[in-house]
Amino acid sequence: MLKIAFSFAAMVLLMDCSSKKSTDAAANLQESFPMDRMLKLEKSIAEPKFRNATYNIVDFGAVPDGKTMATSSIKKAIEKCAKDGGGKVVVPNGKFLTGPIHLDNNVNLHLEEGAELLFSTNPDDYYPLVHTSFEGLQLMNYSPLIYAKGKKNIAITGKGTLNGQASTENWWTWKGSANYGFVKGMPSQLDENNLPALMEMADKNVPIAQRIFGNGRYLRPNFIEPFECENVLIQGVKIVNAPFWILHPMLSKNVIVDGVNIQSHGPNNDGCDPEYSQNVLIKNSVFNTGDDCIAIKAGRDEEGRRVGIMTENVIVRDCKMIDGHGGVVIGSEMSAGVKNVFVYNNFMDSPELDRAIRLKTNKVRGGMVDGLYVKNITVGQVKEAVLHITMDYKDYSQRVGNAIPQIRNILMENITVKNGGKYAIFAEGLEESKIQNIIFKNVTIDQVKSNFKVKNVEHLKLINTIINGVNTEYHQN
Repeated sequence: MLKIAFSFAAMVLLMDCSSKKSTDAAANLQESFPMDRMLKLEKSIAEPKFRNATYNIVDFGAVPDGKTMATSSIKKAIEKCAKDGGGKVVVPNGKFLTGPIHLDNNVNLHLEEGAELLFSTNPDDYYPLVHTSFEGLQLMNYSPLIYAKGKKNIAITGKGTLNGQASTENWWTWKGSANYGFVKGMPSQLDENNLPALMEMADKNVPIAQRIFGNGRYLRPNFIEPFECENVLIQGVKIVNAPFWILHPMLSKNVIVDGVNIQSHGPNNDGCDPEYSQNVLIKNSVFNTGDDCIAIKAGRDEEGRRVGIMTENVIVRDCKMIDGHGGVVIGSEMSAGVKNVFVYNNFMDSPELDRAIRLKTNKVRGGMVDGLYVKNITVGQVKEAVLHITMDYKDYSQRVGNAIPQIRNILMENITVKNGGKYAIFAEGLEESKIQNIIFKNVTIDQVKSNFKVKNVEHLKLINTIINGVNTEYHQN
């Protein structure tokens, strides 16, 4: 029953969302946050343990002057630590210039308070090329700044700083955007031999070993990428000035991000992007980013469907989101699907935060989202929407496809928003694939311009929801 009417236009849209009833979909509605499931999952994600041994990079020749390359010294320390059975590789107080760092089994890279790793901005330093990923597509490209392939029991910890040194004078210009220092005539990732060529290779299933990029192809490296790793901990460090995606667990299991402070406003500077990964815990962290604060991903387009590994069992709790395109986001690279995401007890606030919760896909991406459970979220200010869902996401490629996405089972419970921007809910499904099951429960949103803009949605339910001071209840079968 509708206690207080929406605007007439919104009411018409809601009534048009579902001309037929789907009892199967209605049966899947979950009206309370599954706390027991979340706690059981979190308990199963154990921190890696390390041998009580330390290896100071200064003892291997590193010089804390911010000018002398320490790459080889750090490599020697890691190799020695791993050979001995593991332990802690220590970066002491001081500034150390380095190229890429490759972690090994049972190694904890530990930055003491006052330590700063300054990563080179010379692309030549990121050779040899490694098996990595760019925007959901695998390739041979520059090494991520910190990388591990097929390793177990690894960590990056401490109170120091990881400084990618990216700026409008180096990596960021490759985005091809004037906002980041690009001037017409400069090389760009959008040039036909660069990202468009990679997209074509992925469509044609060219072997990854033959997708050779690096110099002359202008695809920026990820910052921290555990690739096919298990039992990963990233804890305590501050991360600034990233070339590209910042934390990118790729095809990994049992990953903990704890107490990390990310301050990076470059292009595609997503804070944390778990991709094709399972059992991921992100907690007690700060995200102040140039793109999505947290973006949960699962591969792009045909390649994502070929890999076919869902990202599932992700917890985001007790975090603070400041600037960003979205606080917690799923997509757009989500073609293999995303399942069981728990977002609990987070704070979001900034005039430069576009959306609190966002899901984005289209007929090229496809993919499925099943189960996004959000509770105890306080939002100061967002620009566009509290909940934003689209199956018609527009990106720069403007490609078209026929991979029909599915989105279902979205719960928003105990949400308080002081300034809701344009919409409380923006949700656009497809005629052939309606968004199913959105519940708002115990939600208060103030200073929002429009309650809803919804299209092709089935089973929208509002329980004890107050918008602009008006008690607004609705149950759509």
